[in-house]
Amino acid sequence: MEILELKKDFPLDLLLDADPNQEYVEDYLERGQVFGLFDQETPAHLIGVYVLLKTRPGTMELVNLAVREAFRGQGYGRMLTQDALTRAKEAGMRTLEVGTANSSLGPLALYLKCGFRMTHLDLDFFRRHYPDPIFENGVECRDMVRLMQDL
Repeated sequence: MEILELKKDFPLDLLLDADPNQEYVEDYLERGQVFGLFDQETPAHLIGVYVLLKTRPGTMELVNLAVREAFRGQGYGRMLTQDALTRAKEAGMRTLEVGTANSSLGPLALYLKCGFRMTHLDLDFFRRHYPDPIFENGVECRDMVRLMQDL
């Protein structure tokens, strides 16, 4: 497996799987760095993606992490998260932040297992920022769970 920075031809379908608001995705694609996980045996085969965005001095945010459905549950999300932590630290950052929905049980568990700590809830975030209700695991995506890790 190899993780490379993508400069163009961003996998919008995969990015929208993690965040269905295309306007938000296009905004942080312009401002952030995009990284893709590729299968070395099939280099054109993108398995997963994430975006790092500098938010303030010393702080970056992991704003989108997505793994193709056929590859979920195989450790690729952890690999991408660890790579984001490493790249943020190498860039001189002191903190990496991430946010996920209250209903995103898999991503929330992943971030906690990777050493992130919950800092707060942004109540009704998804109701304020998305026109239509979003449901995962039979639960409405309503609140944004904010997490961070010191690097």
